[in-house]
Amino acid sequence: MTLNVKKKLYRSRNDRKLEGVCGGVAEYLGIDATLVRLAWLLVALAGGPGFLLYIIMVLVVPEEPEFLQVTAEKPKKG
Repeated sequence: MTLNVKKKLYRSRNDRKLEGVCGGVAEYLGIDATLVRLAWLLVALAGGPGFLLYIIMVLVVPEEPEFLQVTAEKPKKG
């Protein structure tokens, strides 16, 4: 029996510098948020649609629900 878990894209509540878009994209893709931020910056500075796409994603992508934030927290070692 396999579990069919669907991933959803949310703006991150934990890993955010501005609105949590890059942190959310990084969580969705399973990569480091710094890589996403650097790629986004390079696209924006190269004259691409990076800044406009960021604004659109802030408006369209929902913020991570609080219940997901609580269940996704990793236990602290201590």
